[in-house]
Amino acid sequence: MAGRLAGRIALVTGASRGIGFAIAKALAAEGAHVIALARTVGGLEELDDGIRSAGGTATLVPADLKDYPALDRLGAALFERFRRLDILIGNAAILGRLTPLAHVEPKLWDDVMAVNVTANWRLIRSLDLLLRQADNGRALFMTTGAARSFTAYWGPYAVSKAALEALVKTYAAETVTTALRVNLVNPGIVRTRMRAEAMPGEDPSTLPPPEVIGEALLALLDPAMTTTGAIFDFRDGGFHERV
Repeated sequence: MAGRLAGRIALVTGASRGIGFAIAKALAAEGAHVIALARTVGGLEELDDGIRSAGGTATLVPADLKDYPALDRLGAALFERFRRLDILIGNAAILGRLTPLAHVEPKLWDDVMAVNVTANWRLIRSLDLLLRQADNGRALFMTTGAARSFTAYWGPYAVSKAALEALVKTYAAETVTTALRVNLVNPGIVRTRMRAEAMPGEDPSTLPPPEVIGEALLALLDPAMTTTGAIFDFRDGGFHERV
């Protein structure tokens, strides 16, 4: 399939719905072979149907990001099949529960950190060599304004995203002399299930759909984009580097 990303291999986590689903479709529409990872098999199958009906290709990986041995095996499997990974989109995350820090249950805290932070480190650990094999490797991870707004009751989610930012910026510093570019993206307020969980009284029809994020993200994957270790915020229809 022809396109700006023809022949490239792209892994998207949380690809069964929302922003991850939209990003996966946008990548496939530009010719990338999408490796779609998520827990929800039905959502992955729906994604696969949509990609294939448009002439694209995908590999489905039903997996829980807390299954760290599975993430280790993923790196080995991709090496065996492709010998490289051109694009990593670390999109998957969980909100947890909006509650005072003193009321957060330890299991909830551990689950949020496991998915939002540790799983991304395990992906980096598993996929680093593959990303370095790419001519113009790109790794993008989803952050949020909550990581810096320090809003009451958002503790586990905000802390996890602040930790993710430190993780990704460190990885960017460690790969700055390579062809791999590593950045964070903040999609802002988008019509997703997580947003509905956090703001149940909000009218979703007033929010931009995930598809606008998927399309806008493509610019950050261009070989001409050399910035690394930055945060890009979505505004005015595109992603702009935070200063």
